[in-house]
Amino acid sequence: MKKLEFNIDINADAQKIWDAIIDPVKYQKWVGAAFPGSYFEGKWKQGENLRFLGPDGGGGTVANLETVKPNEYIAAKHVAVINKDGSEDRTSEMAKGWVGTTEVYTISKNKGGSHFKVEMDIVNPEWESMFADSWPKMLGKLKEICEN
Repeated sequence: MKKLEFNIDINADAQKIWDAIIDPVKYQKWVGAAFPGSYFEGKWKQGENLRFLGPDGGGGTVANLETVKPNEYIAAKHVAVINKDGSEDRTSEMAKGWVGTTEVYTISKNKGGSHFKVEMDIVNPEWESMFADSWPKMLGKLKEICEN
């Protein structure tokens, strides 16, 4: 596993950041900064599975929300990839490179508002450059949404 970390300070309270993360419309805007047309299906509740999908449902991933503390913390573990036909795949070589990847979001208070940290453990190191490119774009858009 390769550990990645991305951080941003946002001049907004934790509730505003939380709302931007889990609101379907705002989610599409901030994630769309790197992955246009991406969206999710499901509820951001502990124990639930969320489906993260590309434009028109064309592929994606399934993540189990292992820990959810509103306005503070989300820990998710990816458990499957979603094929273009909507079926879930846990066993192909492609899936094995993704299943087990974790994402942890932490919102903490700081002087000017809040600090948002994303930590990822990725199974396939080939994904590192994609995340190194995409997370700064998404965090920049999240900051813009929360501060306006």
